[in-house]
Amino acid sequence: MKILKRSGAEVDFDVTKIIDAVTKANQTVDYSKALTAEQINAIGSYIEELCKALNRALSVEEIQDMVETQIMKAGAFEVAKKYITYRYVRSLVRHVNSTDKQILTLIECNNEDIKQENSNKNPTINSVQRDYMAGEVSKDIASRILLPQEIVEAHNDGIIHFHDMDYYAQHMHNCDLVNLEDMLQNGTVISGTMIDRPHSFSTACNIATQIIAQVASNQYGGQSITLTHLAPFVEVSRKHILKEVREEFAQAKAEVDEKTISKIVEDRVRDEISKGIQTIQYQVVTLMTTNGQAPFVTVFMYLGEAKNEREKRDLAMMIEETLKQRYKGVKNEAGVYITPAFPKLIYVLEEQNIEPDSPYYYLTELAAKCTAKRMVPDYISEKMMLKNKIDKNGEGHCYTCMGCRSFLTPYVDENGKPKYYGRFNQGVVTVNLPDIGLAAHGDMEKFWEIFDERMELCHRALQCRHERLSGTLSDAAPILWQHGALLRLKKGETIDKYLHGGYSTLSLGYAGLWECVYALIQKKLTEPEGEALGLEIMRKLNSYTAKWKAAENIDYSLYGTPLESTTYKFAKALQRHFGIVPGVSDKNYITNSYHVHVTEKIDAFAKLALESKFQLLSPGGAISYVEVPNMQNNLMAVMLVIRYIYDNIMYAELNTKSDYCQVCGFDGEIEIVKDESGKLIWRCPNCGNTDQNKMNVARRTCGYIGTQYWNQGRTQEISERVLHL
Repeated sequence: MKILKRSGAEVDFDVTKIIDAVTKANQTVDYSKALTAEQINAIGSYIEELCKALNRALSVEEIQDMVETQIMKAGAFEVAKKYITYRYVRSLVRHVNSTDKQILTLIECNNEDIKQENSNKNPTINSVQRDYMAGEVSKDIASRILLPQEIVEAHNDGIIHFHDMDYYAQHMHNCDLVNLEDMLQNGTVISGTMIDRPHSFSTACNIATQIIAQVASNQYGGQSITLTHLAPFVEVSRKHILKEVREEFAQAKAEVDEKTISKIVEDRVRDEISKGIQTIQYQVVTLMTTNGQAPFVTVFMYLGEAKNEREKRDLAMMIEETLKQRYKGVKNEAGVYITPAFPKLIYVLEEQNIEPDSPYYYLTELAAKCTAKRMVPDYISEKMMLKNKIDKNGEGHCYTCMGCRSFLTPYVDENGKPKYYGRFNQGVVTVNLPDIGLAAHGDMEKFWEIFDERMELCHRALQCRHERLSGTLSDAAPILWQHGALLRLKKGETIDKYLHGGYSTLSLGYAGLWECVYALIQKKLTEPEGEALGLEIMRKLNSYTAKWKAAENIDYSLYGTPLESTTYKFAKALQRHFGIVPGVSDKNYITNSYHVHVTEKIDAFAKLALESKFQLLSPGGAISYVEVPNMQNNLMAVMLVIRYIYDNIMYAELNTKSDYCQVCGFDGEIEIVKDESGKLIWRCPNCGNTDQNKMNVARRTCGYIGTQYWNQGRTQEISERVLHL
């Protein structure tokens, strides 16, 4: 049995520490008001059994709260007073050097919270530690100086989550749609070096990877690029190759017909595409940005973006090669092909590839094969997006998210043209919906009253994010603001204009809709009454973002938060505030956004149909998923799900498993079990290996693939997922 210390370190539970602490408090009061030794031992034993029954790692604060309660239940109020005073004095001392302790536990690699805070960061690596250390300092500055105390307290209490506080001290934003077209066609500057328009496809791909790395080092969220912006350079290479081939035959004084020349040229073009796509895949996987991880990048594959038929055919070849290489995977240290986390791939389902007789149907079949083995690509329905993403001109648009699920809202520039690439998100604040649901105690009037208070709290927190970016000079991140990734501003110019008017967004995140509804009416989202209330809550959330947008000319948008470590934080907060409430706070995690609970038995099609209603009300970003077994021998079923996505929901994915044990060579699903202390661990079902450094596990965390393991809350959620197919 483990406990989490304030520094984040995880240690074994020791009942003698409870007994010693109570004994010291007991010794300071009059004998007539003191506890007996038997009573003190009984308190220790009771709490030990209670902790075992909860079956999770508790924080020191939770255990101390239990101690206070038991002392008072024993009638020893003077002892309780002394114990509380002692806690307060110790908290004052800790406040002075808490950041120092956090940093020391990072260096020694025994900070359990940080070790599993990000499933794509390895905290034993120096660059990751350096980023985390800087983050601790930033959080300390933000919480003591930069942010209002009410926001800090709400964040620490788990009522809201102020995302990425470890970057807040700097003038940095969240995520982007990179304008790769502008940078490649018009040139850019990387690290003070002028980069001209590339003269081949392979060079364009190489430059693109350098841009990705630079962008990732100047913001803290996800970024997306589209293959369409690289497609014109296939024709550039084709013309160059054609010239070379003609020269080769001329030098050899050989006569050859145009058909043969064309065949040779196209073979070499395909080889060029293969090398270029391989550059992107391997560079993204092996690059390490200044925050100690591979760039969080999404590659968008959308035939509908092509400007002409020639470009569309070239784009199709690029998509085909991207899917083939991802299906193959990348080699781990042992030389075995495994599933990489990045780049994340998104494939658009459209008229040209969805019907068996459509010209690019073969790409969809290849995408299905890749998904069954490697969990990507994910799928966007052009049909549903054009229907639902409507700009002020009344036109629908299909476009990619920024990273794993954060979507920009439709935008028309001053020339009346739609614009997506070059735009960004300012930041996110998420509300813990189940906390409001439990606080209302079933009283709907009380619920909406608390709801309004929490919305205003989130609004103030989001305004802090906006104000922190206001006045930011383009010089802070030249690759973003001066050299085309987002804008082409002058040196010394501020980004303020682009924080207003809808060019960028601010995201109101939400989590735990399932638990919130159940807390209020004991109904699930899968039941008519639960669905109705869930949709009503979503509409209310949207009414607030609309109100703020109208008042401030800032594009607030509702965002289905992809909780990773925060799912555990919110769950622990619920347990502290309300205890164990069946169906609400009895897990070490809460449900992402509007999702159906992971333990709910529901088929894939019913799940997507239900969640599509909620996805429409989450314009700032959301993704739905279905959990499936190994589908490599059942691609027909995968194709049926893909077709259903096209007809019914904007954005969805299929989750499968893709693991490898380096000890015995097992290629299948690594299982989750409990060790002797009750902690959830990963174990090879073939050889029993439990060393995480000797296995490769890939799991969909919350829209993207994680490969560096997760905290106990997220691990429990993964272990309890039921299959939908």
